[in-house]
Amino acid sequence: MRKNWIVVPALMILLLLPALSVAQSVDEILTPAAEVQLEQPDPGLDVPGTITVLDRKNDAGDLLVVSFEQPLYTDGIFAYNVYRRVAGESDAEAWNLVEIIPADEPPEFIDGYDPEYPINSGVLYEYRIASVNIDGEEFFGPVFEAGTVSVGEIYHTGKTRVLIAGGLFIFLIFYYFAKAQRGAKMYLRPIAGIEAIDEAIGRATEMGKPILYVPGLSSIADVATIASLTILGRVAKKIAVYQTPLIVPNRDPIVFTVAEEVVKQAYLEAGRPDAYDPDSVFFLTTSQFAFVAGVNGMMMREKPATNFYLGMFWAESLLLAETGSLSGAIQIAGTDAVTQLPFFITTCDYTLIGEELYAASAYLGQEPKQIGALKGQDACKGIIMGFITVALIFGIIDVVANTHILDWLRDLVTSPIME
Repeated sequence: MRKNWIVVPALMILLLLPALSVAQSVDEILTPAAEVQLEQPDPGLDVPGTITVLDRKNDAGDLLVVSFEQPLYTDGIFAYNVYRRVAGESDAEAWNLVEIIPADEPPEFIDGYDPEYPINSGVLYEYRIASVNIDGEEFFGPVFEAGTVSVGEIYHTGKTRVLIAGGLFIFLIFYYFAKAQRGAKMYLRPIAGIEAIDEAIGRATEMGKPILYVPGLSSIADVATIASLTILGRVAKKIAVYQTPLIVPNRDPIVFTVAEEVVKQAYLEAGRPDAYDPDSVFFLTTSQFAFVAGVNGMMMREKPATNFYLGMFWAESLLLAETGSLSGAIQIAGTDAVTQLPFFITTCDYTLIGEELYAASAYLGQEPKQIGALKGQDACKGIIMGFITVALIFGIIDVVANTHILDWLRDLVTSPIME
């Protein structure tokens, strides 16, 4: 009986095993399709498709527009690495990584901005793009030939308005050139600082004291320095007539050389070449604040009656102007450094603001070419101011009458004339 009790359950289990296997197969067949999870393709198959390369218009032949088809499945793709090589090269090391595009950005970029891998005009290139997963693994797509080369254009069609404005500006300059050379009298707005130059030179002559002229602390490459040296020639010519001592310290060696020749030429034009003092123009030092200390020392020792600060200045402007103010001199300053103008305005008697420094030379010399250039610039400014005024009126009309005149004017200025 004990043996039958063990054998009977074992036989029953053996008989039930085939039935359980059949039941399991039936369950698998009857499982709904919605509950079956489809296996995602391997990330190695998710590579970009066709690559399209176009020549970028209105450039110097050094840019290409590259776009590509994104993979159907982008899950797991972190970025796309774009490789480029010259067409026909078979060396694997010829491929250069020219761009990394994040997966969430549009599949397009402009190739050629990287200075390490420039685009050469007329050269045919090949591209291939690799999908990069989060682990940094690359899965490369096929190689595509660009099909086009980069070609530079002679004329930038988007700059037509600049061409028109430049042509108008040149026309006005030459028009006023010719008008000034014919002897026409053209009005120049009086500038207090320029009109005070003669008075300042006369005061120094009456007092028998020297005149200090600082042509800025910048190099000869600065436009303000060139304008200052031009004014120095005008001032030195008047000083030569009055035989007033002149002091011209310089920080830059090249500026010193030019200033020396300018003053010498001014004395020659005034008919007093023998009155020129070679020691009146000298080089002091290239150190900024050492130069300021030296000039301030001259002010306190020589007590000049008139100080000119014309050119480019930095933090030393207040130190110079304050010392000159304490010495009791008439001070005339001028600079295009916006940050230094407040110091000159508060400590000097007269200040030439911004482009008044450039107009001073034409105002003093009364040369036809300089006056013509000045009047031509003023005419262009008048045209721009008139255009701004018209835009302001149109803007008010748009607000009041709910029209679209301003939109039309904006499109006229911003939309390309030629494509």
